[in-house]
Amino acid sequence: MNPAPYSIKGFDHCEFYVGNAKQTAYFYNKTMGFNTVAYRGLETGSRDKVSYVLNQGKIFLVFTSPMKKDTEIGYHIDRHGDGIKDVALTVNDTEKAWESCIKRGAKSAMKPVEIKDENGEAVMASIHTFGDTIHTFIERNNYKGSFLPGYGEYNPGSKTETSGLAHIDHVVGNQPDGEMQTICDFYEKVFGWHRFWTVDDKDINTEYSSLRSIVMANDNEIVKIPINEPADGLRKSQIQEFIDYYETAGVQHLALSTKNIVHSVEIMKENGVEFLPTPDSYYDSLVERVGKIDEDIETLKNLGILVDRDENGYMLQIFTKPLQDRPTLFFEIIQRKGSNSFGKGNFKALFESIEREQEKRGNL
Repeated sequence: MNPAPYSIKGFDHCEFYVGNAKQTAYFYNKTMGFNTVAYRGLETGSRDKVSYVLNQGKIFLVFTSPMKKDTEIGYHIDRHGDGIKDVALTVNDTEKAWESCIKRGAKSAMKPVEIKDENGEAVMASIHTFGDTIHTFIERNNYKGSFLPGYGEYNPGSKTETSGLAHIDHVVGNQPDGEMQTICDFYEKVFGWHRFWTVDDKDINTEYSSLRSIVMANDNEIVKIPINEPADGLRKSQIQEFIDYYETAGVQHLALSTKNIVHSVEIMKENGVEFLPTPDSYYDSLVERVGKIDEDIETLKNLGILVDRDENGYMLQIFTKPLQDRPTLFFEIIQRKGSNSFGKGNFKALFESIEREQEKRGNL
């Protein structure tokens, strides 16, 4: 296949559809160290929806709620609960990106449109991907504002202490059983992406459940989207639990990168973020499994941080519990020290921890 006639610069932002954007923004500010930098609502001329834009490092999260009944946003929330609607990508040419994807078989969600305000202009277009999720292409080569035209700067009067989060490492999409290959084929055909990393149920399994996963990456491997599906097991896997409560394929978690995971996790724990627990026994043979590392093992044990190594180095990771009432979306905090992997050596410990939480919810 010919290379795509445009380039992707990275993840632009993720937009969540939530029941109460103001309160959700406050929660993420106070617990995870984000700051609200832009706002769209009645005061900016938006009559049907309200959005708060949160920032930390190069991460932008947008929380959007409907202002009226019987809206597409309201339907999304009613069906899925709070969740991610849009995984937006920064591109050098929105029109070429959209046209290329449509020619290769994608379904349009929004045709290219230029938006302007006093800070310049941006060009946006969207396509459908798995479930009700979309990818919006954003070209903001000439825009100097805080986020996008239509948003006003937001100054709450005080700043939240950041937790050191730097950028989006990857975004994970869960699929119903049997649909992973179809979605990966879609990313290959429509975007020209390649398969960066893969594991199957022989690699990732516990006594009760297992999964299959393929990581899709763009040509420069700045953007990575792991695609998961459940595999047959004795009981319900965490992937199937997500599908049951989200009701379709969707974004399962965001992985946010930090340069100091100990510092980030300490701040978030102090602020009230709940992380999945790791049994003390995991750390008994950690050095034998991953070799020498810079971090103090006892500190990692106290915080529940996992470690894995590949041929390029090692990585540290930890996962939050779901951050809304449905057991769907959660976050991963990750620090890479050379490793390009996705924690294959930790999957068993992670799955067993998630299964303990599923059992508490009566969903195992």
